[in-house]
Amino acid sequence: MISFVLDVEDLADTRFAVSPLNETVFSLRVLHDPGLSAVHLPWRRAVLGRLGGPDTGLNASPDTGLDTGLLMSLVARRRTLPDFLTPRPASFAPAFEDELAAVRQTPPDLVRRDLVATHAPDPLPPALRAATATDDASVAGLRDTICALLHQYWEIAVKPMWPRMRLVVEADMTYRARRLAMGGARSLFADMHPHLRWHNGVLYIDKMISRHRVMASGRGLLLLPSVFAHKPAPPLSPEEPPSLVYPSRGVATLWAPAPPHGAPALVPLIGAPRARLLGLLQEPLPTVELARRLRVTPSAVSQHLRVLYATGLVTRARHGRQVLYRRSPLGDQLAATD
Repeated sequence: MISFVLDVEDLADTRFAVSPLNETVFSLRVLHDPGLSAVHLPWRRAVLGRLGGPDTGLNASPDTGLDTGLLMSLVARRRTLPDFLTPRPASFAPAFEDELAAVRQTPPDLVRRDLVATHAPDPLPPALRAATATDDASVAGLRDTICALLHQYWEIAVKPMWPRMRLVVEADMTYRARRLAMGGARSLFADMHPHLRWHNGVLYIDKMISRHRVMASGRGLLLLPSVFAHKPAPPLSPEEPPSLVYPSRGVATLWAPAPPHGAPALVPLIGAPRARLLGLLQEPLPTVELARRLRVTPSAVSQHLRVLYATGLVTRARHGRQVLYRRSPLGDQLAATD
């Protein structure tokens, strides 16, 4: 079990962030183990096709020149990942290149520490043996090679889907912020994952490989909803500031087909397109995400949203640069008739 001790100031400094580098690194687990998350199998098949590797395993990819063997060596047998590859985002939504530039500045001794700790008690795989070198230049060279490889992998495997992924995790943040506003920290963590438990100022993370207690001591808590995380993932090292990658809500919508037409009871009343929209708006969503899920243009969605808003069936609120729509209580009642 890992626990974070948070005082009032730490709770006040709890924030969310979006990290394209974190998602890229966490996606390696799914690529490595197809049984980890069945919902991501469509993504995995598509990525393997782009990499040119067989679906049964990953070796050096002749089509892309990508050293997938080195990539896969970053995932330990216990599915742990090196902390230095998932640094705390310096802003709410940093660019992938900026995060990777920060990783390139990681001191060799931290690279060595994290790679060894990730694979312990197993020895380092052959592709990472340079991390055990006594000279810092060899370790720094391995670090830079990994960074270059991750950049190639990001371009192929994650970047094409990143706009959709970001919408999913931002929708989760909106939901969590609402939970926090309505019920405080206990409500925020209550349905985040079964392995999480909040009690008397301590966030407990159960079923972890390591056991340690981290005092936040004014450093706050960073929360990162993730498309690819299958369970809560705090830093492996107790020396790192408190942060938690956790599974985002709505991940299945990334690969799911467009929802069917509205149920018969509702369609004659408001029409099939608006019935489908109302069905999706049980959670706050922006126009572009609704259009993506319905596979129509944003302008088409906007037309129907204006009607639903004018008739009191949906509400709207601005969140940053986006306008989020959600069913109103009246819309909930109408949707419940289906």
